[in-house]
Amino acid sequence: MALGVTSERRHDAQEASFAPDTHRPWHAHSRAYCLAAVGFMGIFLFGYDTGLGGGVIALPSFAKDFHISGSKTHIAQLQGNIVAILQGGAFFGAIGGAPLEDYLGRKWSLMVGCWIFILGAILQVVASSSLGLVYGGRFVAGFGVGLMSMVCPTYASEIAPKEIRGRITGMFQVVVVIGVAFSYWINYGVTFMNPDRGAIQWRIPIGFQLVPVGFMVMLLPILKESPRWLATKHKDELALKNLAWIRKLPASDPAVQFEFAEIIAAIREEEAATSGASWREIGAKGNPIRFVIAFVIFTLQQWSGQNSISYYAPSIFQSIGLKGAKTGLLASGVYGIVKIVATSLFIIFGVDRFGRKKPLLTGIALMSLFLWIVGAIFNTHLPNPNATTVAPASIGMAVCIYLFVIPYCFSVGPLPWVICSEIFNNRTRHFGLMTAAATQWAWNFGVTKATPLMVIKMPKGGIFFFFAAINMISFTLAFLFLPETSGTSLEAMDIIFGAVTKEEREAEIAKRAAMMEKAFDDEEKGVTSHHEIHDHDQRAEIKA
Repeated sequence: MALGVTSERRHDAQEASFAPDTHRPWHAHSRAYCLAAVGFMGIFLFGYDTGLGGGVIALPSFAKDFHISGSKTHIAQLQGNIVAILQGGAFFGAIGGAPLEDYLGRKWSLMVGCWIFILGAILQVVASSSLGLVYGGRFVAGFGVGLMSMVCPTYASEIAPKEIRGRITGMFQVVVVIGVAFSYWINYGVTFMNPDRGAIQWRIPIGFQLVPVGFMVMLLPILKESPRWLATKHKDELALKNLAWIRKLPASDPAVQFEFAEIIAAIREEEAATSGASWREIGAKGNPIRFVIAFVIFTLQQWSGQNSISYYAPSIFQSIGLKGAKTGLLASGVYGIVKIVATSLFIIFGVDRFGRKKPLLTGIALMSLFLWIVGAIFNTHLPNPNATTVAPASIGMAVCIYLFVIPYCFSVGPLPWVICSEIFNNRTRHFGLMTAAATQWAWNFGVTKATPLMVIKMPKGGIFFFFAAINMISFTLAFLFLPETSGTSLEAMDIIFGAVTKEEREAEIAKRAAMMEKAFDDEEKGVTSHHEIHDHDQRAEIKA
């Protein structure tokens, strides 16, 4: 996709939308924020489990109860199995989520994901002595997390106004890093417990998963179903009602009317092009490139180095010279707080101001730079396993890892989810987010299985050099092929990717808007006629 063509199409896409840029105050969108927040409680579980596995494995009570011992390679393989089995379940959950949410809708698909996760969490809590139940519980919980990981961003993007869509869909990553930080600090907190208390030390962090999912189950019934999903099912009256409620405007307001007209126009175009069979639209004009972007962007995200550090933060910090499980967990906790602050600041103030592409390119470049530095220091100042104090070089590497995560938080962390939430059309969005989430979980599985062995087999900073090189590839591909999507309505993405022309879309929107205006006029005339008849009857009664 040539850069000049993309820029021209983006300009056409922004002009083709009849819905005005209202730029209303933040409280005018409070309902959209609240609905997204409830949906994203499932993503807290995504983040929490990201840090949970590696931290629980580091607890002596867990190693004792489940007989984790032997050579470094054997222990590394067990760690990889325990952490990665959740990603395997999440992969299948993400794939199963697309047909489920197409059939049930976004709201009730999230409810199904919650109950599957609850079953998996209970299996993990009751496990004892045998890793079999831990494996089974993590796989089932992973299935629920995977399902929610593709439904949540779909729902958030579909209810968000275009002017704050980046902020709302970017909440995904904010909630993820909050979940990660919770797992780090809970794991760190239980290290202060008396070891004689045994299994309770590792059951507390695992059992805590039931708290957020419990709140989510209680709050989900109040969610409004996605207007765009309702429109694809031809429930236009309810779709318009929900859209007006979310926007905190009457259904007759021009902003709501034109936005709804644009939604209906896009959906009817898509149906006409593929005889109403949504799965066939994957190969329709302008759609394959969107699926390629989803696959590539999440492949490169997972191999950026961040997930390896997140999952095995305690082990990584120990490997660069920060001694002791407790010290590693403390360093991981600080790392989690850095991620929360950096991600939140970008999502609140930056993502809708600076767009998608420029922050992504800047962040990837800085990530690669810091990884080269960490690898170089590691290569020239190998940590001494017998040292009694932390060496200055180890402190320097820890600082660079903290600095590495800051650009991650305004680029590779949140932006792939933001981009993939908005590039697909209404009838393929569930397939698109399925592709994104399944790719994320598949590579997540591979990265978590590979990282413990990569730490051992790629000494002297090799693992950091590897991830730094991957980020250089990411920068090149993003610069050459990724379009800017900020400030454009979801329906106008069809113009950016060449599915329709600006003129075709404008004509269809004008047609739908005129039909809606006529329907409202007829309704108002009907009400007026009713009042006139009523008034005439009253006058007749008075005269009599």
